[in-house]
Amino acid sequence: MDIQVGDIIKMKKNHPCGSFEWEVLRIGADFRLKCMGCGHQIMIPRRQAEKNIKKVEKSDKINDITT
Repeated sequence: MDIQVGDIIKMKKNHPCGSFEWEVLRIGADFRLKCMGCGHQIMIPRRQAEKNIKKVEKSDKINDITT
């Protein structure tokens, strides 16, 4: 699975705040994710994260830098 730092991922289950979307802050053996609803950060193992991902929305880093 091709996931990069800055991507927004939609998970199968929602966070207690109600949001399904998470921003990827760090990748490796573990993922650090930030909830887009409340800003809470978690670290979960790569295997668990990849299993629960429903959709990956790629970030457009070129436009982020220029704006």
